[in-house]
Amino acid sequence: VVGSEGAGLRRLVRESCDIIAAIPMVGRIESLNAAVAGSIALYEVVRDR
Repeated sequence: VVGSEGAGLRRLVRESCDIIAAIPMVGRIESLNAAVAGSIALYEVVRDR
């Protein structure tokens, strides 16, 4: 599940998740769209294997 930029995930959705992760944002980047955020998350999963 990928949350929205502003509000993130709703409480009931968060409570159903096994893991809650966030992508740290540094520099001039203020937000990422869902496709980019999902790609980063999947990359990290594959990289850690």
